[in-house]
Amino acid sequence: MKFLQHMRSKSRLKNGDEALVYDYSAPTARLPSNRPARDLTARLPLKLLTELLSHICPHVLDDNYMSLEESMRDGGCMLCDMRHLAQCALVSRRFLVATQTILYHNVRIDPVHYCEREVNLAEKRKRKSFFERNGEPVDAPKQRVEQFSRTVRDNQSLAIQVEFLKMPYMTRETCIADLARTVSVLPNLKYVDLPDGIYSDDRSCTTLEQELEARCPDLRKAKYVHGAERSFALLSQSRPWQNLEILELARLQVEPKTLVSVLASFPALHELRLEDLPMIDDSIFQQNPSTLAFPPITKLVLQSTPRLTAGGFEAYLSRPETREVLTHLALLDTGVLPCELYRILATSPYLKSLRINHTVQRALPAPTVPPVASRSLETFHFEIESPSTSPHDLQPPSESYYQYLSSSILAGSFPSLISLYALSTSLPTLLLPPPAAPFANSQTPSSGLRQPLMLYTKSIPEHDWYLTVISPPTSINRRGSATATRPISFYNGSTQLGPQWGDKARNSVIVGNGFGGFLAVPSEDGPRPSSSGGHKHKHSWSKSSKGWMG
Repeated sequence: MKFLQHMRSKSRLKNGDEALVYDYSAPTARLPSNRPARDLTARLPLKLLTELLSHICPHVLDDNYMSLEESMRDGGCMLCDMRHLAQCALVSRRFLVATQTILYHNVRIDPVHYCEREVNLAEKRKRKSFFERNGEPVDAPKQRVEQFSRTVRDNQSLAIQVEFLKMPYMTRETCIADLARTVSVLPNLKYVDLPDGIYSDDRSCTTLEQELEARCPDLRKAKYVHGAERSFALLSQSRPWQNLEILELARLQVEPKTLVSVLASFPALHELRLEDLPMIDDSIFQQNPSTLAFPPITKLVLQSTPRLTAGGFEAYLSRPETREVLTHLALLDTGVLPCELYRILATSPYLKSLRINHTVQRALPAPTVPPVASRSLETFHFEIESPSTSPHDLQPPSESYYQYLSSSILAGSFPSLISLYALSTSLPTLLLPPPAAPFANSQTPSSGLRQPLMLYTKSIPEHDWYLTVISPPTSINRRGSATATRPISFYNGSTQLGPQWGDKARNSVIVGNGFGGFLAVPSEDGPRPSSSGGHKHKHSWSKSSKGWMG
């Protein structure tokens, strides 16, 4: 027995110099403890813990009905954020419950990592062999769809939490069968990125369409294009999605009666887009006791519908339940003329955003057209353009419409207007009131602007918007001001501003004057500019070449 105790003692002291010795008398010694660490998050409510974890992956809170490409976020890698959020589920059971709640709410299947991690992963995904060193890369988004489909089909508790499913364009076009199997187990799905064939009744998407109608009753957005006239007409009878909120129709050959009956079958519909419907006219807005009425819409977008006129809109907005709901209206190449816009604004007291695109051939008959006015409008897109005119013309016909708009704004017809978009570079000068007389009284001149107006202008639709801030006149600045956002330019003052700025080189700033020109701001530290008289020009090729070469 003593021999065994001797052997055990030798094995313990075999590496006696390297053995860990605790000095219990040392003041900084940390006693080993078997007690678990204190969890400071145990007292947090589950809702607060979920809110904190959601900031690790911000896109899980994105509840819009836009596709993966339209809902991209700048300044981060969404796959890495989702990876970090999934790692939080390994902390504890409370973290697992909170993480799954937000991780499966909005599922994004991004094609690549938007960081340096993608470089290493792309090399590892290649299928290499001994004879082929440059193998074909693996389709990572397709594998993610298959793995997600297998997960939700095996775990029903996770499947009922999925409300948004977004994936790249090529993935949803090639994985139609996997997508149909996936949506068949998602009863609470509100939005999913779908292939283009399902909008036109393509035969390859028949199974997917049937699964959506039978297993996903809570869809909020739908779209129908040319070729899906039969499926669209059957919606009034089957009524698959009673919570549908957004509907887009493009190039459909449907009768006005069929359109109204289908729209009336969606009680929660509040956003509608009608594009290039040749058979639609003002009869859809007429209310008859024997037919259904056009439903109230909050956001209405009409494009390439020349048979819809201002008279039809007046009939539609004459109903109290429609004019009190409509807040956003877009008229893109419709039968509503810009000179008839006052009729629509007069019957829509709660309209906040209005957009009109129209091409005019003749100038506006100004004396016969009442001014446009709206007390509730905040954003106004007034994009009127003219076809290419001869260079000998004084001004295009569209300029008369912008003069008509500026006179209405200066008359105080838009007290709530904040943003204005126009296809005219002369509008900033038109919105400034005329200057007051030099010896007139010191009262502030009357102006229709009550707050600064953000004016966005450009000459042609292909250019970028150019911002000019129009400020209302005050007691100090009696005319108001127009401040344009132009780039700042620094350059040598002695060689480019002229000799009157002094012999020494200086940095000057070029800023916009608000009227399409530039203003050179002199330096405040140096002397005042002198006249050019008596100034001797000095040419120093050696100095100038030396400065140019650095």
